[in-house]
Amino acid sequence: MPEPKSTTENEKPQSETKLYNEEWMLRPCELYKEEYHDCKSIAARFHQYFVFGEYQDCTQWKIDYDNCHLWKKYNSKEAFDKLISSEKQRRIARLRGHYNNDVWQRRDKPPEDWNAPLPDWLEERAKVSYLRIASEKLKKEKEQNNIEHNNKASSCTLM
Repeated sequence: MPEPKSTTENEKPQSETKLYNEEWMLRPCELYKEEYHDCKSIAARFHQYFVFGEYQDCTQWKIDYDNCHLWKKYNSKEAFDKLISSEKQRRIARLRGHYNNDVWQRRDKPPEDWNAPLPDWLEERAKVSYLRIASEKLKKEKEQNNIEHNNKASSCTLM
């Protein structure tokens, strides 16, 4: 009869490995608290009412903060599971519009000419863009600083 495999310091039991594989989804506990306070603020309430016509329920942020605190302080697996579940639900809600989009056709690969040069009319227009002017100004300043630095005579004094 084979001996049960013992775990070493570097290895974690399978259930613990799964637990830590999903840990990347979690935010620092203070962010849940900040989100809750932000959700309850007057400015947020005004925005919620303006956009949705009613106030949003902020209690999930508070629950998530409490669960995060329980998990960090007491290593509660139940709190961790609830927190992961909440983050998954939040992620599904955030991406719902993306997945339900039936207007645009999704690509499997980028277009063949994705890195082709810009058309002449767009290249002309870009010559006077603020971004190009600022970029050229920064390049000139950098070149000027390099020239000044190279022209300075280095001196070393030994005493």
